[in-house]
Amino acid sequence: MDEPLLDIAEVARSSGLAPSALRFYEKKGLIAAAGRNGLRRTYRPDVLERLALITCARSAGLSVAEIGRFLVARPSDAALRVRMAAKATDLDEQLGRLTRLRDSLRHAAVCDHEPIVDCPDFKRAIGNVSAPAIDTSGPAF
Repeated sequence: MDEPLLDIAEVARSSGLAPSALRFYEKKGLIAAAGRNGLRRTYRPDVLERLALITCARSAGLSVAEIGRFLVARPSDAALRVRMAAKATDLDEQLGRLTRLRDSLRHAAVCDHEPIVDCPDFKRAIGNVSAPAIDTSGPAF
């Protein structure tokens, strides 16, 4: 038996995305409507998994175009694989910076140094949180 289709409002509510975002992702080819119920788009339930992936990728800094290229990637696309590996390395560096910042903030939350920003431990940890390099080479994918 086929699973029942989800109305655009149900998908928006379940995914936490606005209906306009769903229509935008559909226009960009990231998701596809299964049909219509009157004037309202309907989607297969598995669209929620696709939207979770898209949301995660967007929060990691990937562009809609990068996500689109990733979603249609095939094992034979060597150039895309190289770009995905480079993006993974960038994310590793970002995770390191965020981890150091998190640890610094946790220290600051319990530090009794006056003022907190002058605490040697805090300064040392924050000093290790450098700004990311600006990539001017174009899209990652």
